[in-house]
Amino acid sequence: MPDTPYALAIHGGAGTILKSKMTPEAEANYHAGLARAVAAGEDILRAGGSAMDAVCAAVCALEDEPLFNAGRGAVYTTEGQQEMDACVMDGRDRSAGAVAGVFGPKNPIRLARAVMEQTPHVCLIGPNALALAERAGLPMGDRDYFFSQSRWDALQKTLAMREQGVEDDDPARKHGTVGAVACDRQGNVAAATSTGGMTAKLPGRVGDTPIPGAGTFADNATCAVSGTGHGEIFIRYTAGAEIAARMRHAGQSLIDAATHVVMEDLAPNDGSGGVIAVDARGNLALPFNCEGMYRGYVREGSDPVTAIYGD
Repeated sequence: MPDTPYALAIHGGAGTILKSKMTPEAEANYHAGLARAVAAGEDILRAGGSAMDAVCAAVCALEDEPLFNAGRGAVYTTEGQQEMDACVMDGRDRSAGAVAGVFGPKNPIRLARAVMEQTPHVCLIGPNALALAERAGLPMGDRDYFFSQSRWDALQKTLAMREQGVEDDDPARKHGTVGAVACDRQGNVAAATSTGGMTAKLPGRVGDTPIPGAGTFADNATCAVSGTGHGEIFIRYTAGAEIAARMRHAGQSLIDAATHVVMEDLAPNDGSGGVIAVDARGNLALPFNCEGMYRGYVREGSDPVTAIYGD
């Protein structure tokens, strides 16, 4: 066994389908999608690859799966458009790359990594972000590729409710995100997060996903974090950085720090959701404060696990 056994965790969003409404077929499909993403990341770690490569591979698998709100499964704005955010962060030196409000790249997480590796900046938006995607040779998709009937129907339902003066309180509307965190055999951690945002969000809205320290964070000295939940609250409470700060300054363990932030900071302030986190020793934490969170994890020497609800 290596000095640092590898570890990987993924999420496909919190605010899951209510257990009472989940069909056996849908549940099996979610577990299968999560398992594919765990396998994509673990294959890299098992071969001695880097945490950064592993989290990007896992998130690409989730972006390719229409069940999850990222990439191909992205939700729609009030104007019927899809605007995607993504971020990567490397725990070795806190390098980070992000994109916000983009449409076109099949895997926005790959574009976020290109920002980190091919520009001097942290975040790009708009036409210049897409120009970088073209220069990097990233696969692109059109509206037909990204179209999802269920996402379109969710937009129409939400808009109809608003016309009646009612706001859609389905937690899944606020929690659609995918992400991965990993620790490799060298003891390096990394995080990657990708999202289509909130159903019926205002055009141009940017959530916590592409903001280092909010929905995405990585530092070998503490941990790597990927969040999923009510993005505005994750931003205001700097969720990812707060977990790291509790470890660094208060000496808390990963699980204690992550649990405190999710349960004590976010939950009482309309910050429903959860996080996945890993430290440089391969310890994992996956707390959430709502009915469920699509998630999976694996540690070197153990079988992978996927789960949806709290039991």
